[in-house]
Amino acid sequence: MTKMIFLNLPVRDLQAATNFYLAIGGTLNPQFSSDQASSIMFSDAIGVMLLTHQHYSQFTARQIGDPKRDSQMLIALTLGSKDEVNAVIDKGVAAGGRADPNPAQDLGFMFNRHIEDPDGNVWELLWMNPAAMQ
Repeated sequence: MTKMIFLNLPVRDLQAATNFYLAIGGTLNPQFSSDQASSIMFSDAIGVMLLTHQHYSQFTARQIGDPKRDSQMLIALTLGSKDEVNAVIDKGVAAGGRADPNPAQDLGFMFNRHIEDPDGNVWELLWMNPAAMQ
């Protein structure tokens, strides 16, 4: 069986979060989506489960944190080029995200920018030059 990663994120507004994640390149998996959750796939092995606060609370006794106030994690996703990184940031902003909550970096062999989703979760979108990695 192929290993998969699912990030489970609590969201305040399921439709706004769903629209954002679709805009930055995810696809909706209706099999695991409902009025309480959206399953967004970025590849065959990487998925994001967007869960309403009520639904998320069924999986943990801990208080749901506020990613707009506190940094909880940085999630990195690789893309195919610098231009693609910039284009995805633009699409995310158009869908309610906030560009560059952290400074962009261009190291020549690697380029990254960050985008904050409507709930405050920060994603690092990056491109790495495959030739420089060898």
